[in-house]
Amino acid sequence: MYLVLCYDVVSDARRDRLHRRLKGYLRPVQKSVFEGHLPDARYPRLLSMVDGTIDPTTDTVRVYHLCRGCIGRMDLIGTAEPLPPGDTDVVV
Repeated sequence: MYLVLCYDVVSDARRDRLHRRLKGYLRPVQKSVFEGHLPDARYPRLLSMVDGTIDPTTDTVRVYHLCRGCIGRMDLIGTAEPLPPGDTDVVV
């Protein structure tokens, strides 16, 4: 599956921790936006990691699933660069 994940985390420490941990699953494309291919089997681990990292009473995480057709229709403006084709998950 291809995901776009964005977050708004209030605490600097939690935000830094989430950012570091997300690098084990997806690629950072902006300060609080990650995207990339993730095997279906790893998705529950991603959700569990996020849930265990954020404070659900103050923080927000959104995960968007993109279909193949949507990925091909992505518009990148400014300095945005596309991820390499076939980009896979990153293991840290």
